[in-house]
Amino acid sequence: MPLIRAWLEAANQPECDFPLNNLPLGVFSTGGTYRCGVAIGDQILDATGLEEAGLLRLGDMPVLDQPGWNKLMALGPAVWAALRARLTDLLREAAPEQDQVAPFLHPMHGARMHMPFTVAEFTDFYAGRHHATNVGTMFRGAENALPPNWLHIPIGYNGRASSVVVSGSPVRRPWGQIKGPDDAKPRFAPSARFDLELELGAIVGQASNGPVTVAEADQMIFGYVLLNDWSARDIQAWEYQPLGPFQAKATATSISPWIIMRAALEPFRVSTPAREVPLLPHLQERGPMLYDIALQVDLTSHDGQSVTIARTNYREMYYSSAQQLAHHTTSGCPMRVGDLLGSGTISGPTKDSRGSLLELGWGGKEPIQAGGITRSFLEDGDTITLRGATQGDGYRIGFGTCEGTVLPALTDPYER
Repeated sequence: MPLIRAWLEAANQPECDFPLNNLPLGVFSTGGTYRCGVAIGDQILDATGLEEAGLLRLGDMPVLDQPGWNKLMALGPAVWAALRARLTDLLREAAPEQDQVAPFLHPMHGARMHMPFTVAEFTDFYAGRHHATNVGTMFRGAENALPPNWLHIPIGYNGRASSVVVSGSPVRRPWGQIKGPDDAKPRFAPSARFDLELELGAIVGQASNGPVTVAEADQMIFGYVLLNDWSARDIQAWEYQPLGPFQAKATATSISPWIIMRAALEPFRVSTPAREVPLLPHLQERGPMLYDIALQVDLTSHDGQSVTIARTNYREMYYSSAQQLAHHTTSGCPMRVGDLLGSGTISGPTKDSRGSLLELGWGGKEPIQAGGITRSFLEDGDTITLRGATQGDGYRIGFGTCEGTVLPALTDPYER
């Protein structure tokens, strides 16, 4: 699909994250109330204002009168398509309503971004083969790197929706129970092995009340965000047996402020990798279910030094979000509008394509060194920035950034 030219020239530049082909959805403010907005070029279009003015009509009642896109999600794919079609008509080159739309544009640099939707539930998966193999090799050896079930089902756990935060929110180093291999007993202390996880988050836009197929699950996905599932590796090492992650993953999960709708990514679908173990029928895909999305992780130290520490691609995943969602429903588990599914850490086959410091520094044994920065795990004051984009014909579909800065642990979390 070629570039759809907009009457805002910034949106037509090849390096722009937000051309008319994209139309990502967020929530913003410019000193007043929160508004639903659409990114276009270097501007934010006030979609709530358009609806109030009668230029955007999506139902018999207002849809964008709340600070979040959940209400629109619940109306289903036909309304999602109608939104994109109407916005395209209003913003395309030579659109007749330019003068009416222009007052609803706000410069991006002067706006504050907020959570783009209300997270109903959060589930995180462990669905990248390179990541799972790397982590398993570190702890169990290469011969037993993957658990016996890994090639059969997308492994996941239920996380905390309450700790999902929007990009730009600081993340405080957590306290927790820690026990090293040579410690006689556990101690309560700040995490010394605090880490990032490069992921993509899928947003469920339609509810379910029973098992769904992979194809049906794909149609239920409203859009995607960048996701950093911050992880305290030392807390996790002590607590995860036998039931898996708990407090080690409950500190925070950061997401990018712009929802990239599934429709914007349709031209960039790619297939999941060949299966060495055939999947059971209910998890098999009948078409490409991943996307060709280039991803990178930047680390900026407290003194302003910034380096790129990893580059990879979402196409490296073993299980797609649609497969994860379909698997989630097999027990009859109801899915809700606004459920968030983390892809699992996205790593590639090379050392510089690993999506966590645990892998990049091989558990602290091989600290990364780049541009004067040496790291095994995150230090106080470090800022992690995730970026993602897919390349079209003369344009790109960008995700913007997902950013968070590590704050020092509280001196005493129980001091009152």
